[in-house]
Amino acid sequence: MSTSSLKTHQAVTREASGLRRYQDVMVGSRSLATTLYFEWCSWLAPIPGALGLVMRKIFWPKLFRHCGTGVMFGANMILRHPGRISIGKNTVLSESVLLDARHSTETNAIRIGEEVILANNTMISCKEGTVEIGNRTGIGAYTVIQSAQHCPVSIGEDAILGPRCYLVGGGNYQTDRSDVPIAQQGIRPSDGCRVGSGAWLGANVSVLDGARLGEGSIAAAGAVVVKPVAAREIVGGVPARTISQRDNN
Repeated sequence: MSTSSLKTHQAVTREASGLRRYQDVMVGSRSLATTLYFEWCSWLAPIPGALGLVMRKIFWPKLFRHCGTGVMFGANMILRHPGRISIGKNTVLSESVLLDARHSTETNAIRIGEEVILANNTMISCKEGTVEIGNRTGIGAYTVIQSAQHCPVSIGEDAILGPRCYLVGGGNYQTDRSDVPIAQQGIRPSDGCRVGSGAWLGANVSVLDGARLGEGSIAAAGAVVVKPVAAREIVGGVPARTISQRDNN
């Protein structure tokens, strides 16, 4: 089990009141006032239709470290440690999006730019990691973005991610010791992964720890990217290999 998972497990199962455990895992603050406001906003999460959109637009922005104007929150969203999340103006967060910004020290673990669209059931998870999404980027439905143990995930501006993509920073476990279960050896340190500005990822693309997609590059549907991809390069396959190069003109 990774260090971040151990911390989560201990927070849930340790000897403490249910309220303290709930505050540590979900709210991100032991302030009673903050917890009560978090609870009130949670009650607003499942309200459907225009009423729900209006109620969340009024009350939810105060949950976050920063929330720009014009942000829309879809129904049934799940938030963890929202005080560590920043959202730019005119961003749209669709139904059942999950934002999990748990981090022991970073005050801005998830940074979402302006005019970003997160389609339904997108999951962004930080467990001692960080995720940054640039302005005007679109994230397809059911995409999973995970950052663990200080291995960041970064997506540039004007990028397009198709549905069911998977991006991970810190996804490789230590395996050096055979006398200790792999799950208890922790995550290998790395620089995480990055998708450059203007890149396009087709459906079901995986960008694994250590991979980089250059500006304006394309990953074909189903590709598994495990190494750097040059600017405007087109790749596909498992593992992803060069198919061609976009015209520079």
